[in-house]
Amino acid sequence: MIIVYTMEREYPYGTLRSTNASKTKVVLEEKGLPYRVERVRPGDVWKKVPHVVAKHPLGKVPYIDDGELTLFDSTVINEYLNDAYPEPPLLPDDVPGRARARALENYGDEGVLMRFLPMIWMPWWSPEEQRDEQAMEKGRQGLREHVLPFLDGELADRDYLCDTFSLADVPFAALAMVLQVDGMDVSAFTNVARYLDRLRNRPSYTAISPETSMEDSAGRG
Repeated sequence: MIIVYTMEREYPYGTLRSTNASKTKVVLEEKGLPYRVERVRPGDVWKKVPHVVAKHPLGKVPYIDDGELTLFDSTVINEYLNDAYPEPPLLPDDVPGRARARALENYGDEGVLMRFLPMIWMPWWSPEEQRDEQAMEKGRQGLREHVLPFLDGELADRDYLCDTFSLADVPFAALAMVLQVDGMDVSAFTNVARYLDRLRNRPSYTAISPETSMEDSAGRG
């Protein structure tokens, strides 16, 4: 059984999860693979404690154990899962299509999950009185000005970024998760709003939904 290491914590307003580790949970669910969640304490990640660094040299999550193999980095893990467990395929068949999927997945990582989303997401892990509302609004404005217009164009006449659900969509499932908690209004971007709802309605999203408890999202047999 695959073990995925992640950060998750329950709050009165829902279960919060690592955005990058949520990518891997979505792929495991889409593939229908048996897996078990091992939760890493946020403080152990932030302090880069030895047992975390031993698994991931940058001291981050996610990392996975698949038998004797340990892998880190959500994109690498997800490519591995798609290669090692090919059904259902999560990349297009054609070379240009696979290139598009990988480019958009990279944009989701670097342009969203690493750039604007932490400004919104990290304060939610802190008590309300300690949240930097200006930083959170800066993150939202970054999404409005840069990410959402781009996505809205890419989704014109498409249900998913590569027509059918693929690795390209996985980072945006994490975006859907964050904005479900934050409540940011994206209705001005019609294609994006429908897309995020579409992602939230996929069975795989249940494993990362803020409405799903830690107990109910601990893996699948």
